Amino acid sequence: MDKEKKLSFLVPLIAILLSLAAGAVLMLLLGKNPLQGYLSLLQGSGILPKANYAGGKGMLSDFMSFLDLLTPMIFAALAVAVALRAGLFNIGVSGQMLMSAFITSITIGYSPLPAVLAKPAVLIMCALIGALIGCLIGYLKYKFNINEVVSSIMLNYIFQYVISFFILTFFVNPVTRQSKNVSAAARLTLQDVSVGSIKAVIPLGFLVAVAAVVAVRYFMDRTRTGFEIKAVGANKRASFYVGINANRIILTAMGISGALAGLAGATYFLGYLGSIQPKVLPSIGFDGIAVCLLGNSSPPGIFAASFLITIISKGSVYLNSSLGVPREMSSLITGLMLLFAACGVFIRRILTRKKQK
Repeated sequence: MDKEKKLSFLVPLIAILLSLAAGAVLMLLLGKNPLQGYLSLLQGSGILPKANYAGGKGMLSDFMSFLDLLTPMIFAALAVAVALRAGLFNIGVSGQMLMSAFITSITIGYSPLPAVLAKPAVLIMCALIGALIGCLIGYLKYKFNINEVVSSIMLNYIFQYVISFFILTFFVNPVTRQSKNVSAAARLTLQDVSVGSIKAVIPLGFLVAVAAVVAVRYFMDRTRTGFEIKAVGANKRASFYVGINANRIILTAMGISGALAGLAGATYFLGYLGSIQPKVLPSIGFDGIAVCLLGNSSPPGIFAASFLITIISKGSVYLNSSLGVPREMSSLITGLMLLFAACGVFIRRILTRKKQK
């Protein structure tokens, strides 16, 4: 067990180091200083101070905005992880985020409900809609043996274009060409809160995300249903012979995964952005796959991996403005992390052989 724990820590660490080294080589080819580049990523995320700030902004402003983007990333990666534990691949997180956020926006986000009722209602509504979509995918899986990857991808595009039609027809903002902003009472991110002389956002959903990390770990490691999910993921047929209802577990796992995806949609569209851009699937739903693999599908590992990936994503704007490095560099580094994380079996084999020698 000690050996397995060490490997579970070393493999993602090696993947991160290899991807950062590859990113450094690319920056050198562009004629940029890699050390300064990575410092710029930290500065853009509010981890380190910048040389100067615009009026009313400061390091705290950048860091709180960083936490605001980090929150939906955690939920999205947890959604992927729960499905993977059951041997399922929920690639439809983006679509579930989109649909849950859209329905919640038009029912609660545009309503006159006060904040004390609207904010909890937003979280509950998004989680319920996401859970229903997840259960639909699980039902198609066990009832008709429709692969969850196929059904979730198809639902992604169905949701994307149906929602785009309704936004552009009924709910579009003529200036931004996005959906109308949800009310301040329903928004999960408090805007322009004064902290001394500095104005910052307050991401209320971040505390919920931290609680979700703790709850998912407890659920998967300490409950009977969590054990059954892992058993079905390890061997569905063997689980059937020991009395586990695999079909029920598939529905349960996809329902929980969908609920977490719905919470990602709540904190992204009704928190970080406050509106929905038509015809666009949120990239966070796909980045969650990389974060989950990098975090070894473990809730604490996912939290750490989300922190790292969000630094790269959030800091890319400042990296571009300060050094002139293209913003696509952040996506490239994230992709390399995913590539090296996918080579985890190969890295494990090398480490095991070295240990044996």
